Amino acid sequence: MVTSKKKVILTVILALVGSLWVMSFNFSDKPERLTYGVSFSKFHADELKLDWKETYLALLNDLGVRHFRFSIHWPLTEPENDKFNFSELDFQMDMARDKNADVILAVGRRVPGWPECHEPSWALNLGKEEKQKEILEHIEKVVQRYKKYPNLIYWQVENEPFLTFFSRSACGELDKNFLDMEIALVRELDPAHKIIITDSGEFGTWFGAYKRGDAFGTSMYLYIWNRRLGPLRYPVTPAFFRIKHNLTRLFFGPKPAMVIELETEPWLLQPIVDTPLDIQLARMGPDKFENMIKFSAKTGFDTFYLWGAEWWHWLDKQGHPEHWQRAKKLFVTPDSL
Repeated sequence: MVTSKKKVILTVILALVGSLWVMSFNFSDKPERLTYGVSFSKFHADELKLDWKETYLALLNDLGVRHFRFSIHWPLTEPENDKFNFSELDFQMDMARDKNADVILAVGRRVPGWPECHEPSWALNLGKEEKQKEILEHIEKVVQRYKKYPNLIYWQVENEPFLTFFSRSACGELDKNFLDMEIALVRELDPAHKIIITDSGEFGTWFGAYKRGDAFGTSMYLYIWNRRLGPLRYPVTPAFFRIKHNLTRLFFGPKPAMVIELETEPWLLQPIVDTPLDIQLARMGPDKFENMIKFSAKTGFDTFYLWGAEWWHWLDKQGHPEHWQRAKKLFVTPDSL
């Protein structure tokens, strides 16, 4: 009897190991080339005390970036209730259009950049229902303004909404019904463009995000800094991401998928400008930058939006052009030479 039980347990273990081994294969068609873009936001450029316009134009013209994700921060675009400021975003969209650069626009209350959920001061003390009403009105205003841009390729609705533990202090718990309302509103206002929903690469199950969007985006971080454990590297391999992607496709079918946020900026315990430069470079020096590029290329994805472009520009101004020059090799295009 004991022997039979051991055989069953061994068979189950072998079956699980075999299944994971098969799931670690890359079943995607091998791309002719890998595509690289960047996330950019005036919000982050301001944090680094950069001239945001100069930084953006350097990405567009010097680096030759032709694939962008712009974050629409609610406090910047509606600083006062029903008083909107789209001048900065208009400039970004217009310049990208003129350079034939395509754009993903991230909308909602939770968009890229700590503390994740961004609210204008006038909305901070609103009740839940009133705040959600204002969020939907803001989304509507944004979608109506930018849906006709020929270089818009996706709407991203919220950012990693299912990663609740990471930003619970600023965002609270996820209201899935409201997330579905946001997605439905964008679909209704702009049926011509697809919607991408994102999730954490390391901690997300991907299921909730994957099934809701027309496309899926994952973050990809390796080097973090935990307040209790200190600096560390997640003990994962590229196969970890291939397995998750294959399992998700198995349950929900194939759809466009990409790395929407690839770590190429240091994970720190305080703002970059308040952190000594040697610590910044220890956490994301040229060696780790290169490791992130090589690691991500083995995960089975073919499109990557790098996080940290504003920081590379800041570093360049500090006399450390290594990241900027390495990135230029990823983005160089004929009309930027």
